[in-house]
Amino acid sequence: MSRSLLNGAYYVVLDEVYRDTTVPIKKKNIKKILQFRAAVRKRLTPLFAKRLSQFVGVLNEQKAITQPDKEKSMKMPSNNAEETALLGMDDIELRNIQLQFPSARRFSGEAACTEVRVRTDRGDILVAVQGDRNKPAIITYHDLGLNYSSFQPFFGYVDMRALLENFCVYHVNAPGQEEGAPSLPEDYMYPSMDELANQLNYVMGHFGIKTFIGFGVGAGANVLARFALIHPKKVDALTLINCTSNQAGWIEWAYQKMNTRSLRSRGMTQGVLDYLLWHHFGRFPEDRNHDLTQMYKNYFTRNVNPSNLSMFIEAYVRRSDLGICRNADTIKVPVLNITGALSPHVDDTVTFNGRLNPNNSTWMKISDCAMVLEEQPSKISEAFRLFLQGEGYVAPLSPTKIVAFRRLSDAERRRPCRHSSVIRITENPISEAVVC
Repeated sequence: MSRSLLNGAYYVVLDEVYRDTTVPIKKKNIKKILQFRAAVRKRLTPLFAKRLSQFVGVLNEQKAITQPDKEKSMKMPSNNAEETALLGMDDIELRNIQLQFPSARRFSGEAACTEVRVRTDRGDILVAVQGDRNKPAIITYHDLGLNYSSFQPFFGYVDMRALLENFCVYHVNAPGQEEGAPSLPEDYMYPSMDELANQLNYVMGHFGIKTFIGFGVGAGANVLARFALIHPKKVDALTLINCTSNQAGWIEWAYQKMNTRSLRSRGMTQGVLDYLLWHHFGRFPEDRNHDLTQMYKNYFTRNVNPSNLSMFIEAYVRRSDLGICRNADTIKVPVLNITGALSPHVDDTVTFNGRLNPNNSTWMKISDCAMVLEEQPSKISEAFRLFLQGEGYVAPLSPTKIVAFRRLSDAERRRPCRHSSVIRITENPISEAVVC
């Protein structure tokens, strides 16, 4: 028998089974089935809704019970005595305590400065005066990418306030480097390093300064060193940080050429920003002081005129050698030569120290820092004070006077917070704690 016949016989058998077991549905039966379904749905819908609401309520109760336990498990256990003391306080004591918000790190210090425009042979420069002009003068000069505001936190440091009672500080800015400075004309011939040093004569003539103590960083230290070489009788002493005495090498020249080109064409690019951070902080600055690095990043991005900075960098990279030698012509005034252990300019300061007279020069390397004024202000202020005392410029400060200035500084820091009108502390439950 063929396969087709077998299939046909199979379908015949199924057809007979279907006719014997299936009852045809009439129109009346369809109507009854639909009515039955509607009745069942009407009765079951309220029942399902009731059961569903009960189930949701049970879930919410379980969530409310287990949530506090979950939050407790997520918190770290604490056995801090300060927290225990605060938790034991009642509402009245807590109501009388308000915390002061910490202030963000910034350049500008608390000491007020008077900005004065001084006319020179290469245009006007900005000089910020801090202190009484009748007192002996200290002239500062800043590094690349900065201006006089970078000195304000250091000279506003508590140990420096006691020293600066006897001095007047003149912060000199390189042309076009102050905050908010307009772009210099394209045909403007930026002064060379020797011409920048010569501009100090106009500053001295404008304020009637006969002699001064120099305080410079980086490029500013090089400017002050050049001035002391040409006019040794006008300089009493020099404190130079990261000072370079020789010409720029090929690597520095290439990097700085790329930076000046980027600053003129595209502004403050990431490459220029990275180079400036390396110039000031060395390698891996964020690993040492993240907030200080972020402050300088924001400052370079927002407050620096790129075209003016490119001119200053170009003048610095074209600097000539100071032409000094320990056994021949060298700087005759006392020099305090400082650098940071993590600074990229340590070798330059060592070379500079080898070209100075050892009888009137001192080389210092401050550990665990690169930007010494910001990272180690206490060590630099003490070194500067002892340096001036050794040269006979200031009388030794008594420990009582230093403690008095520190107490005054602490009192100023604890002044009422501007976020709240009054701060009242009836009782300090935390023993030996500083209330801020």
